[in-house]
Amino acid sequence: MDEEIAIIDSNARNEKIKSFLINNKKILIIGFTIILVLIIGYLSMKEIKLQNKIELGNQYNTTIINFKTEDKRRTVDQLTKLINRNDATYSPLALYFIIDNNLIDNLNEVNILFDELIDETNLDEEIKNLIIYKKGLYNSEFVSENNLLQILNPIINSKSIWKSHSLYLLAEYFYSKKEKQKAKEFFNQILLLQNANSEIKVESQKRLNRDFSE
Repeated sequence: MDEEIAIIDSNARNEKIKSFLINNKKILIIGFTIILVLIIGYLSMKEIKLQNKIELGNQYNTTIINFKTEDKRRTVDQLTKLINRNDATYSPLALYFIIDNNLIDNLNEVNILFDELIDETNLDEEIKNLIIYKKGLYNSEFVSENNLLQILNPIINSKSIWKSHSLYLLAEYFYSKKEKQKAKEFFNQILLLQNANSEIKVESQKRLNRDFSE
């Protein structure tokens, strides 16, 4: 008797499942199709991103390999296009190559490229802070105190690993301007940082002992 009831219950469940599949056939097909399209779309986007990355890498490598000092403008144009592609890897490398080889003399033109990376490129937070620090370093010989502070403020007001580097840059900046009290304040701030770069911390203490001892 129990076995017969179990068989009946099993048949009833099978009939319900069969009925559900028949009644919801269109919905199930649409749902399956959507899932399939999403999977294919995701894999396609991943492949496109990979191909774009390879393309940008080839463009960067070709540009620096073919670089000639007498044809700087062409190199600058090619690297600027790479920067404007806003790639997290090759856009910063392109700007670093421009700066390291002094390919652009115009300060504003270089700062526009820095801002393209900082404002428009999707970067890891600390990579972005590194680029901000490099912008401050690049501008430190040319801009006013207020402008340099404005550039570095996002790092100064954070807990970034580049904070001690930025404070040291400001300390050296003010020391070069013979504003020793301001320089001393920034050197002291470095000593109070928990995550300060160890070498910068040691150098700051040396500078305080050597140049600011009473």
